Amino acid sequence: MNINKIYNLDVFDFFDNVDNASIDLIVTDPPYNLKKAKWDTFKSNESFFNWTYDWIDKAIDKLKPNGSLYIFNTPFNSSFIFQYLLSRGMVFQNWITWDKRDGMGAAKRKFSNGQETILFFTKSKNHTFNFDDIRVPYDSTNRIAHAAQKGILKNGKRWYPNEKGKLCGEVWHFSSQRHKEKINGKTMKLPHLTPKPHDMIERIIKASSNKNDIVMDCFMGSGTTAIVAKKLDRVYIGCEKDETYYNLSLERLTNLYE
Repeated sequence: MNINKIYNLDVFDFFDNVDNASIDLIVTDPPYNLKKAKWDTFKSNESFFNWTYDWIDKAIDKLKPNGSLYIFNTPFNSSFIFQYLLSRGMVFQNWITWDKRDGMGAAKRKFSNGQETILFFTKSKNHTFNFDDIRVPYDSTNRIAHAAQKGILKNGKRWYPNEKGKLCGEVWHFSSQRHKEKINGKTMKLPHLTPKPHDMIERIIKASSNKNDIVMDCFMGSGTTAIVAKKLDRVYIGCEKDETYYNLSLERLTNLYE
């Protein structure tokens, strides 16, 4: 299949036309079975997980021996996906918690939901991870400013902070995309129901791929993964079954090129 292209195909038809062991990084946000739309609705949990495991099998085959896989989902669904990935011999790296900063929930019989899970697995231990490219600011600015001048004594040695920031942890604080695209302070309805924040996808692609690597998203939605990959000088490929979202992704990519 051609690179730097999104295909208007079902995920299984798409995978049937992708060479095995050809993809460096898969970043994908599949259906969650939350019944938010027809594409997110399954007859039962069993049918949902059977379908999920089937596309995961295909995705694993497409990864290079040193490839990486990131899957978004709910914490509940991710607990099952996690076990399945282990059973397939994938190497667990991180259970990432996305703190969405998306306002307060309305739950009164349990703690309010405010997170999503990102599972990070690799095909081997010989994977790309550019830790220095995704450093984040230190929490204590005053203490770090002092340490930058005189250092902090640790185990008989003086420690000085890294000018790029601290190493990135497993809890990520990103506002949802709908809160990033407010108009006059008001949250607007976006063309896609569940777009992921560009800066969060950027962190993943920077960490787990290098320039000119092939980044795949097999549930492309509005094209965010492709757009970020292109901006970071990566190669993208993916598919989107829904024709409306497919056309939206092409429109957004066209605007980027222009």
